[in-house]
Amino acid sequence: MRAPRQTFSYPYPHPAVTTDVVVFTIHDGELNILLVKRANPPFAGCWALPGGFLDIDEDIDTCAARELEEETGLGGLYLEQLYTFGKTQRDPRERVISIAYYALVPLDVLATPHAASDAADVGWHRFDELPTLAFDHADIVHMAHQRLVAKLDYSTIAFAFMPESFTLSELQNVYEILLRQPLDKRNFRKRILSLDLVEETGRQRRNGKHRPAREYRARSAKRVEIIK
Repeated sequence: MRAPRQTFSYPYPHPAVTTDVVVFTIHDGELNILLVKRANPPFAGCWALPGGFLDIDEDIDTCAARELEEETGLGGLYLEQLYTFGKTQRDPRERVISIAYYALVPLDVLATPHAASDAADVGWHRFDELPTLAFDHADIVHMAHQRLVAKLDYSTIAFAFMPESFTLSELQNVYEILLRQPLDKRNFRKRILSLDLVEETGRQRRNGKHRPAREYRARSAKRVEIIK
């Protein structure tokens, strides 16, 4: 049985709290972000990140997952906290502090998103061609991408976009998409193999007239490090 809702009265005004979620995926060789179209003011008709207000008796992580699922239909994603955004004028309604999260997922493991709750529409948008976003959500997206790029150097975060098995060329392509620049093939392969992040599956994949490419998978002990 749910506990009765508590009421509070303080002599000092206090802000509302929201959560916003940046969901990244890679589709057709491009980095994409999931956005919802707002049905209600402020910014009605504008695209925004999935998110909403924290209930008074709700954990912050639970709020982020709930709002994402309510507005897009996507659930069960691993969300990592990104940053707290609290500029005084970021929301025209009242003083609102937002705790932002991000998630990285292969598109082939996602259900098709569908708009619900107070979202009029939902869809994937190319990172390089984002529409004008509501509130300060452009700043949130920018910081999420910066965090993603920074973690490429010291974590296995890129593996979050990969299927269970892949070629080193496919993995390099993900790095290049995230960094938005080409990488030297020989140096990339040498570095990845020297870090002992992957192991061969014993299978090869044919690609037209090219030599068959070896398939790899993330070492089992490394997969749990993916967003850490």
